[in-house]
Amino acid sequence: MRPPTAVQTLLLSLLSFFIPSTQAASRLSAPSGCLTVTKSPTSSNQFSSIQSAVNSLSTSSSSPPQCIFISPGTYKEQVLIPPRSAASLTIYGSTSDTSSYKSNTVTILSSLSQASPPGGLNNDQTATLRVKTNNFRLYNVNVENGYGKGSQAVALSAYASSGYYGCSFRGYQDTVLAQEGSQVFARSEIVGVTDFVFGQRAVAWFEKVDLRGLGASLGYVTASGRDSSTNPNYYVFNSCSIAAASGNSVKDGAFYLGRPWREYARVVFQRTSMTSVINPAGWRIWNSGDERTSNVFFGEYGNTGSGASGGRASFSTKLSSPVSISAVLGSGYASAGYYDASYM
Repeated sequence: MRPPTAVQTLLLSLLSFFIPSTQAASRLSAPSGCLTVTKSPTSSNQFSSIQSAVNSLSTSSSSPPQCIFISPGTYKEQVLIPPRSAASLTIYGSTSDTSSYKSNTVTILSSLSQASPPGGLNNDQTATLRVKTNNFRLYNVNVENGYGKGSQAVALSAYASSGYYGCSFRGYQDTVLAQEGSQVFARSEIVGVTDFVFGQRAVAWFEKVDLRGLGASLGYVTASGRDSSTNPNYYVFNSCSIAAASGNSVKDGAFYLGRPWREYARVVFQRTSMTSVINPAGWRIWNSGDERTSNVFFGEYGNTGSGASGGRASFSTKLSSPVSISAVLGSGYASAGYYDASYM
């Protein structure tokens, strides 16, 4: 084969400049200024647990944004991100592909549930990761509650305005508690059976999130606890996908998009692909004799797949246009400290 001419070499150089690379971005070491969590710490800015790294940071300093990088491994602990009055906090997990959860190498794991002694716990207290500070961001970390079937057992409890990018949240019942503030979940995964996403006052936008059902005869993706017309609670799933979790057999129609935990539940699925695991009715009452459907807003727009069609429940709404992200997060969402436009 002849070597390329000077003109050919120049053309190839120009093409490489104008055509973006398809190689995935990686994050295999700590970004500048970050503390490091590792299984084998060797210096003063390295910690063997995530909670010890969090605890070492000031909650009142007005210093620049703070960050923690987690090296590969499974960290068996419950992590609390306490309220912070000034500098925001970002936690990064090691990964070879920052754009998705599929190459994550960091997992936070605990197995607390409401049935856990002594005297039982509330939903927030069961959570593997508990977020209480505004403008918190989490990247490329798996958060799992390994309790399994039998009781409420939360993976993430979000009580603040926060963003979750390229993350995986796994549980069985009540996987993600989106409770307070404004939240974004993007290019992530949420796995469960009963009420994958639930809460009472948060507004949350889910962008390109994979919702995956474990093997079960009956399941619900959402349970909105909005209790009045003035309650801001609103969950919108945009360009997401719903299917059985890998390795799980789920019968057709086993899952519903949601049920109303409270009477003014408000949830929308739009431009979302749905396999046949979604029941043709789409939505379900809370319980027989306690329907809670008279004031709900369960909407759908532009969904696709075999689970997106059927005789939808009479209390659901077919929308004529999609919901905008600003209608959920507010007009200033793009400048919010928890928001990362590169994942949207």
